[in-house]
Amino acid sequence: ISGEKERSRTIAVMFIMMVLSIILTSEALSAMLDPFTPEILITSFATVGLVALGLGLLGLLGLETRHEEIEHTEVHYSWNEMYAALRENRQVLLFFRYLVLMLVAILGQDVLLEPYSAEVFNFPVSISTRLNSLTGSFFLVSLTAGGLLERRVNKHTQARIGGWTGVAAFVLILLSGLIVNVPLFYLSLVLLGLATGLATVSNLSLMLDMTAANRVGIFMGVWGMANAASRLTGNLLGGVLRDSVSRITSSQVAGYQTVFFIELLMMLASLWLLRSINVGRFRQEVESK
Repeated sequence: ISGEKERSRTIAVMFIMMVLSIILTSEALSAMLDPFTPEILITSFATVGLVALGLGLLGLLGLETRHEEIEHTEVHYSWNEMYAALRENRQVLLFFRYLVLMLVAILGQDVLLEPYSAEVFNFPVSISTRLNSLTGSFFLVSLTAGGLLERRVNKHTQARIGGWTGVAAFVLILLSGLIVNVPLFYLSLVLLGLATGLATVSNLSLMLDMTAANRVGIFMGVWGMANAASRLTGNLLGGVLRDSVSRITSSQVAGYQTVFFIELLMMLASLWLLRSINVGRFRQEVESK
């Protein structure tokens, strides 16, 4: 148990460091790209890439050598096996669908907010690149608050709060673009960061509850599959659909708003599915089989 707790703390620290690096990179790029020229853009990205490479090489110092004599007992599951595990338990299937819908909505907007702000609000590159730092800062705040409240607030309640906060964020993103209101847009970014943090804490906790003790490996694979499928779908939604709608309507803004509206519907659908997810029923189904 102590080993698992130590591993959880290590993962949490790494996750926080990753978010902090995104915030710091956004601030650094904002300063480097003012004034903006294509040449400065190339130089800035090359600088960030070299810094990342240097930090990665630095992390290799002192790394333990691999011991070949240790017997490896890793088990690899195919996508078909993980899908079969989904079908065995209705609660697992519901939670998988909930995760995919919620993560697609959260991840799908990641590559769109910066160009959307430039298109609608005429933000220069030095300001649009700073948007990630704003969202990331409030993400860390809600992540910390969610962790502290985890034992005091029901997981489903926290997940619902995060979901409805995400719904409010997408509504404000759409509304701010329609009426071209910058303060409203900044408020939507704050809410989006808060929603992502609360959803991360509650969903990770629910993942552990929705995992059978004798099949931890395959269930972790299933939740990893949900994350991978969400990233793929979110990127396709944010890229292909935006471009297609923009070409059909001859309006760049219409393409962005269509994607944000679909992501809003996905958040609402995920909240509807969340009502049917019950950890007690999951355990009953596992014990009966």
